[in-house]
Amino acid sequence: MDFEVWDENWEAVMMFLHMQTQWTVSMSGYVGLKYEVLVGSGGLFDLYNVEDRRDVFERIQVLEATALTELRKRSDVKN
Repeated sequence: MDFEVWDENWEAVMMFLHMQTQWTVSMSGYVGLKYEVLVGSGGLFDLYNVEDRRDVFERIQVLEATALTELRKRSDVKN
């Protein structure tokens, strides 16, 4: 799938993609991302030298909320 990413969102999209295996899941489905993987000591923000962590974090939360909405829609279709 191809899609356009605006320059100001590039770093957040890349961090979101790096987080693709870091979802918390319960019996009812996806809950959200494991933020400690981003912000913990030695986490992805450190590994990739993210400077404006607040901005990137807030953008990731938008991506996460959108992803959760889409994942829940797909789950509702199956049920």
